[in-house]
Amino acid sequence: MPKTSKITSATNMSRRALLGAAGLGAAGLGAASLGVVGATSALADDRHHGRPMPPAPTRPEVAFYGRSQAGIANPPPAHLQFAAIDITITSRAALIGLLRDLTQGAARLTSALPVGKTGAVNGPAAVAPEDTGEALNLPTAGLTITFGFGPELFTSKSNGDRFGLANMQPAGLQQFPNFKGDELVAGRIGGDICIQACADDAQVAMHSVRNLMRIAGSRAKVRWTQAGFNRAASLNNVTTTPRNLFGFRDGTNNLNTNDRAAMDEFVWAKSSDGAAWMDGGSYLAVRQIRMLISDWDDSVLKEQADVFGRTKSGGAPLSGGTEFTAPDFSKLSADGKWAIAPDSHVALAHPQNNGGVRILRRAFNYANSDEASGAADVGLFFMSYQRDLNRQFVALQCQLSESDLLNEYIRHTASAAFAVPPGTSPGGYIGETLLA
Repeated sequence: MPKTSKITSATNMSRRALLGAAGLGAAGLGAASLGVVGATSALADDRHHGRPMPPAPTRPEVAFYGRSQAGIANPPPAHLQFAAIDITITSRAALIGLLRDLTQGAARLTSALPVGKTGAVNGPAAVAPEDTGEALNLPTAGLTITFGFGPELFTSKSNGDRFGLANMQPAGLQQFPNFKGDELVAGRIGGDICIQACADDAQVAMHSVRNLMRIAGSRAKVRWTQAGFNRAASLNNVTTTPRNLFGFRDGTNNLNTNDRAAMDEFVWAKSSDGAAWMDGGSYLAVRQIRMLISDWDDSVLKEQADVFGRTKSGGAPLSGGTEFTAPDFSKLSADGKWAIAPDSHVALAHPQNNGGVRILRRAFNYANSDEASGAADVGLFFMSYQRDLNRQFVALQCQLSESDLLNEYIRHTASAAFAVPPGTSPGGYIGETLLA
């Protein structure tokens, strides 16, 4: 095992300065929001060799209202802004009021409309604008906003059953156990509510979370946040599977969201599952996976391929074929060893070796400020949607944490579980099936 520096909360320091300006509280939006991740959209000059830049292609507006919330089955765009927040109010009526306001705000944001009646520039000059304004004249960039409810919203040791929801908590909605090898950072675990904003423009995604927190005001505070990024397929006409920061294709065997039967079996919650109010919703697992890139970059190519069980060039399984060829875990190599090691990542994660269990991955790369020691804080912000957290994510993670060869090069530093309720219609609000 390579030596690693002790992971601390020092990487949160740069977030505090940002949040002072953004008005989101000390926990902050990720430093990458205005740095590495947001550089293209937030800081780029509008000129190109003295001429106006042509507008970049962008995906169309995604409807906020619907049976299920957007941001689950939609293709992941280029940027993520994730926030786990805590509710400071204590009455059920106040919680309903907050969720109504957040729902209305999210519906406007996903339609590229300003927050509030007067927005960013049409209010009185002597009054603070209702909208912060950094998304003025920007398209929606495929923005989706997704809300989830953590187990502490229902009941907790510190707050008890403050909203009268304890008897409505889904049986499988609990904070995850400490998996082998976890190095979770204090303050980056759980949350009452999560906000997942995804868009092809980092500035649009950040603007959404920033303004939703302004709408919440003193009724909520940020516990922790993270920004993430992927290559922008919609902007660059790239159709290959995205790569993680280890350089390997990430999500080859992911569920096809157009496969309705598979989505019904593995992703969408049903009334018959035990929590009738979750019908049409899903359950979200969140894990921040820090990559020990210095150790990884010094490892030889063959070892890297053996760890994943796939080639680095095209993502084909080491048993042969192309990226989407089914792995053959019984095939031997010329030296008589398994072509795909039994403890490789693909072998342990594959449905063939997990009783057919599958999840819908929605992962983003991340790059935070480096620690004072010089250690890089980069990796994968892993999110998955599934119908049953225990049967799917927890079972899979237990197996991976025990013997995955990849564990030598990663550390899990943040963790949370959320029930993502079904969508709503105009006049309704997210969580209405739970609280009405």
